[in-house]
Amino acid sequence: MIVARAFAGKHYAVLGLARSGAAAVRALLAGGARVTAWDNDVVKCEALLDEVGCEALAIADLEAIDLGDVNALVVSPGVPLNRHPLAAKARAAGVPIIGDIELFAEGRADLPAHKVVGITGTNGKSTTTALVHHILDTAGIPARMGGNIGLPILAQEPLPEGGVYVLELSSYQIDLTQTLDCDVAVLLNVTPDHLDRYDGFEGYAASKARLFAMQSPAHLAVVDYEAEAELGVLDGAPAGLNVRFIDGVPLPGDQARWPSLQGPHNEQNAKAAVAVAEALGVPAETIERALESFTGLPHRMERIATLNGVAWINDSKATNPESAAPALAAFPRIHWIVGGKAKGDDLDACAPYFDHVVRAYTIGDSGARFAAVLRGHMPVAEVETLDRAVKLAAQEAERGDVVLLSPAAASFDQFTDFEHRGQVFRALVEQMA
Repeated sequence: MIVARAFAGKHYAVLGLARSGAAAVRALLAGGARVTAWDNDVVKCEALLDEVGCEALAIADLEAIDLGDVNALVVSPGVPLNRHPLAAKARAAGVPIIGDIELFAEGRADLPAHKVVGITGTNGKSTTTALVHHILDTAGIPARMGGNIGLPILAQEPLPEGGVYVLELSSYQIDLTQTLDCDVAVLLNVTPDHLDRYDGFEGYAASKARLFAMQSPAHLAVVDYEAEAELGVLDGAPAGLNVRFIDGVPLPGDQARWPSLQGPHNEQNAKAAVAVAEALGVPAETIERALESFTGLPHRMERIATLNGVAWINDSKATNPESAAPALAAFPRIHWIVGGKAKGDDLDACAPYFDHVVRAYTIGDSGARFAAVLRGHMPVAEVETLDRAVKLAAQEAERGDVVLLSPAAASFDQFTDFEHRGQVFRALVEQMA
């Protein structure tokens, strides 16, 4: 657990006791803070109180208490700041609203000398974060991975001197962060998403851009050129900030030799990771070795098996057309399993790669709608369920083809979440092995 003297003697209110909230409570108490916490799930409240057993922790409904002596309100990224009543109450009382990443930023001075890499973007954050961590691990550089991936950063053990914290950061997390000065900050791309939380697309892009505004001039911004050219994401950055555009980063080898980094989107992810690694002093030969040995992440272009010459790819994390399009671009002959709880009515972002699809198999709530969009571009089978899609694709796919689960839609119509959907897909494929 990260323990910081910066918390001592302060009073924090913590809303939400899921993983990041509970980790924040533990770190604050260990650092000598007083904490008032609340979650609508009373079982979570009672469990945390039983675990901590500390007089400095109080459990109380934060909407019903006076925030007058609270130094900061700590909320999870899932709390909608634009419409939650407690956020309005905190603003009215002049109480800063922060998240666990800001607590980490405030506690950095008490940690052994280290560097921080912050990675954001609409798509590709998790893969790039994991890839940077893998490169550092390959190079023998102590590293921790956290933020929007893996364990909450406050729950992890501090690194020794010379270590690197690699943080995946969503726009929601950046909204709750004020002082995170990343040694290297990365913006992979910006496409419309989460617009219910922002004042249009420009507001969403501005949230991402704040990662650069928090940097010191001597540090490095690794930026998607299109995001800067069209959205001015560096407008708020400090004068003199070092900038490197992702498109101009040369790769140290042949992408064809990196099995878990196929497709143009992974070329961009790899270029961003290479820029980070070079800035941290990793030699080119070590970077190339790490690119070859990287195994990828579950549910993100994950190669599950190759059966009778047919590759089965789990890309269940692709919950919108923009994130499904790169997977379609990566392979020439695809049997595409698509559908679920759609976030929109079209598949326009995928259209440039329709000619890569041998046949589509539509599932879920959006199955009929997506089938209507796709007919005229490719053969379509409305199969409704994932198991039917797998069975039919197995009958029809030929040696050299790819069966791709890249749904371009959320999973909540038929599954608990995208991970559950991917796990079911894996189980169905493994039954055929």
